[in-house]
Amino acid sequence: MIIPGLVSITFRQLSPSEIIELVAKANLNVIEWGGDVHVPHGDIQQAETVARWTTDAGLSVAAYGSYYRLGAPDQPAFESVVETAVALGAPTIRVWAGNRGSAEADDNYRKQVYDEARQIAEIAKQHQRSVSFEFHDGTLTDTAQSALQLMDAVQHDNLAMYWQPPHRISDEERTASLVSVLPYLTHVHVFQWHRNHPQERIRYALQEGESAWQIYLNHLKVSDRHHAAMLEFVRDDDPDQFLEDAKTLLSWVK
Repeated sequence: MIIPGLVSITFRQLSPSEIIELVAKANLNVIEWGGDVHVPHGDIQQAETVARWTTDAGLSVAAYGSYYRLGAPDQPAFESVVETAVALGAPTIRVWAGNRGSAEADDNYRKQVYDEARQIAEIAKQHQRSVSFEFHDGTLTDTAQSALQLMDAVQHDNLAMYWQPPHRISDEERTASLVSVLPYLTHVHVFQWHRNHPQERIRYALQEGESAWQIYLNHLKVSDRHHAAMLEFVRDDDPDQFLEDAKTLLSWVK
């Protein structure tokens, strides 16, 4: 089952109450709340307040986008991140698998990230929360092959994976990467960038990616688990464009 929603950091310029109002207006169901602006790490009162506002609006919290980065210095205590997720009512915590891409990571660095992954997975498990890796450039989950290598090496039942369309590869290769990580998948970030544009991360209306996204979502529809498909990177950071993208996403999910 696919549950449509929004990643809150799509609109860092908006307050949590404004985001909730926008998501409700768009007829979406869930929000991933970001830990860098809207629900900061360790601010339990803010987390509890945002959780209450979210549920009062008839919405659910899909995840806590913590921006915690494994294998990197100057990170908050993960216990604080988990406590915030608990107060927020977030079932999974999104983290980044290091600060090096798979091509730049040697065995020692991989071991460091793998060891820390086991540690935070266990901490989260003690609080009945899971950990989901962002599928992202500049980390050990920048390719499906490296992401699966991480999951196989760590071997912890409390670790999962997000997915989003990787850059600089074909739609067919993107689909293959999604299928590869599907056994570990929690949620998907939904956006449309142009793969061959000179500015490769230029944003488009979601409708522009219909042919590819229909294929991606069809793979989620046959899953026996619930997956949130959450909009991110809206063109021009425009709330009106978000509302149009939400209509598009809802039509695809149906």
